[in-house]
Amino acid sequence: MKGYAWAAGATLSCTLAGLAMRGRFDLVNVAMVYLLAVVVIALRFSRGPAIATAVFSVAAFDVLFVPPQGRLTVHDVQYVLTFAIMLAVALVISRLVEHVRARARSEAALQLEAETERMRSALLASISHDLRTPLAIITGASSSLAERGERMSERERRALAQSLFEQARALSERVSKILQMTRLETGAIALQRDWCSISEIAEAALRRLRSLLARHRLMVEIASELPLLRVDASLVEQALGNLLENAARHTPAGTLVRLRARRDGSEMIVSVEDYSSGLAPDDLERAFAKFHRGSAEGPGGGVGLGLSIVRAIVRLHGGRAWAECLDGGGTAFRFSLPIEEEAPSLPAEAPAVSPP
Repeated sequence: MKGYAWAAGATLSCTLAGLAMRGRFDLVNVAMVYLLAVVVIALRFSRGPAIATAVFSVAAFDVLFVPPQGRLTVHDVQYVLTFAIMLAVALVISRLVEHVRARARSEAALQLEAETERMRSALLASISHDLRTPLAIITGASSSLAERGERMSERERRALAQSLFEQARALSERVSKILQMTRLETGAIALQRDWCSISEIAEAALRRLRSLLARHRLMVEIASELPLLRVDASLVEQALGNLLENAARHTPAGTLVRLRARRDGSEMIVSVEDYSSGLAPDDLERAFAKFHRGSAEGPGGGVGLGLSIVRAIVRLHGGRAWAECLDGGGTAFRFSLPIEEEAPSLPAEAPAVSPP
């Protein structure tokens, strides 16, 4: 129905233009105005509205402009040709547009299929690369304990048990990220919003990643007067934790990592900045691509989904995530969250978060 409404509106607009032109322009010029409406509708909508525009235009032009005016009759054969041209233009252009649209849909389907296949291949490659190593270590350690555990010293058994625990935890984290990315993309996660402070979220993320960040110099700059956010705290904590984990894993030991939060108008901007070699400008957007992994200079690698999960979580909250190069070297990974003006205020004595 929308296309036919546009057809009627376009015909009415051309009729008003034609009435303004009458007496100063030849009728053929008025006919060209109607022909323009036929072309526009044929390019924008399907064949039905295009034909309707041609019929409406022919009727309006014949009744209002072609002698004898006021009647749907034609005494001059040249106007019959004009009417036929209008209808032919509508049919030809609508046919060409339908062909182009069908071809575009086919190409889009092929691109989607190719992208799906690429993602499937990337997922399989990631699983084979990232899950095989911890599985091999788990297999080796467990077989050693099973075959000659009684002949090992307490120290050797403890070392193997610790290795089993660490690799099993790493395996669980990587599988969890794959599952979480799948849930985020399919819309299976519903936000559980509540009022919370960014300092509490940051404190939880820092506490969880205490051991991973221990080899870096950590600086936290979050003021106590920042407003509360109405967000899903567990998801935002996961997003912030992924940024901190990314900084810890992809920078050498001793690198300065700075966590900051500030208000910018109606948004809260949260940043994790690392002052290492930094990313090339061309890699700033690529870093958020699924299964993209930089050079892991810190402890361990990853499945390449951490930053993709950050962006997906932030978008669920109506924010955005991006990366910037820092002056003097280094990279800042930032995300924004909307601030609702009705937020309750924090107690005056609430302290700013400090590094754990």
